[in-house]
Amino acid sequence: KGKCPEDGWDESTIELFLHELAIMDSNNFLGNCGVGEREGRVASGLVARRHYRLIHGIGRSGDISAVQPKAAGSSLLNKLTNSVVLDIIKLAGVRTVTSCFVVPMATGMSLTLCFLTLRHKRPKAKYIIWPRIDQKSCFKSMITAGFEPVVIENVLEGDELRTNIEAVEAKIKALGAENILCVHSTTSCFAPRVPDRLEELAVICANYDIPHIVNNAYGVQSSKCMHLIQQGARVGRIDAFVQSLDKNFMVPVGGAVIAGFSESFLQEISKMYPGRASASPSLDVLITLLSLGASGYKQLLKERKEMFSYLSSELKKLANNHNERLLDTPHNPISLAMSLKNLDENNDGAVTQLGSMLFTRQVSGARVVPCGSVQTVNNYTFKGFMSHANDYPCAYLNAASAIGIKKQDVDVFLKRLDKCLKTSRKEAKKEKSVNEINDSNAGTEQPED
Repeated sequence: KGKCPEDGWDESTIELFLHELAIMDSNNFLGNCGVGEREGRVASGLVARRHYRLIHGIGRSGDISAVQPKAAGSSLLNKLTNSVVLDIIKLAGVRTVTSCFVVPMATGMSLTLCFLTLRHKRPKAKYIIWPRIDQKSCFKSMITAGFEPVVIENVLEGDELRTNIEAVEAKIKALGAENILCVHSTTSCFAPRVPDRLEELAVICANYDIPHIVNNAYGVQSSKCMHLIQQGARVGRIDAFVQSLDKNFMVPVGGAVIAGFSESFLQEISKMYPGRASASPSLDVLITLLSLGASGYKQLLKERKEMFSYLSSELKKLANNHNERLLDTPHNPISLAMSLKNLDENNDGAVTQLGSMLFTRQVSGARVVPCGSVQTVNNYTFKGFMSHANDYPCAYLNAASAIGIKKQDVDVFLKRLDKCLKTSRKEAKKEKSVNEINDSNAGTEQPED
């Protein structure tokens, strides 16, 4: 049926299935006689076994989704993977999605592929409207495709950074709709930035006949992010949404899924990919989804949501204990932020030092964001880089509840963070005392003869 099985398969069944696919590829035929330059020859047996002898990759030179006659097994693997992933995207909340395909590039390059496809449809366009999110790869995806990002600064509502809808529409009017390639919005993001107002953006795109590409990097795991995409497509225009394989399906980095509501547009994107493609990301995600089954994936989504509530409540308690606060970002369903105001006021370098302390104590993924850092990316200078705003009111620390997180991860993180904050406060007090003594001595020193 091309759907994810309800119950996961055991490993021996999955391996048997993969071997059956592999013997359909010509390089594994007993009497095969290959006289071309790309005949699935592999020098190392270890490499062949690592790929289950599925060596031909996917697609043909002109279309990543095309069937390769001498690689029937790999082609079937590709078709099945796309079908199973489409089923999971529907299960996760985007019910009306019509098409998707796995591409062996991470999210940034996959976004670039979407922009390059739109170039042929809108030859006069040179701008991309982009509500600011301080993440380099999505910014570079527009530069790499040869377009000029038009950065729309976010508006501060309470603690949250939200889409400035009025500024988006004003910029469209100022530049002219025909000169704009698309609006490039974002769902999953680091707090205190929250997902873009997709419904309003989708309506604007429909009204001005401008394409809309959504960066849904790790949004499949969030019912809120998927609901935003579904609603945006219902009330307005969303041409494609792109999500990472590793962040949403717990496989190695190197793949993404491009999905949308128009099968013909998705085919155009797949035909834009030059050459054949590695089958590794497709193989990884198919094995994972067959192993989990639909019920296993749903259980992971449920556990992630529960861990988000737990992380939120416990981080709030810890913040209160240190005279800080958990920033109020109810529209962000994955990431949380805790203020570091007291740490920042006591010592300029204390905030970045806290990040180093956490990293050396094997806490990965937590981001410490100081005030006022400036960074230039492709000749564009971002003030307050990493905070998604020029002047966010305070320094803060990020933590996220992503798919696969366990209660033990949360407990260990909170314990280590608590220790690091206590150490930082002690060091800040010590430094303050030393400075006060030095200032006092400076006032009583006698001039030398």
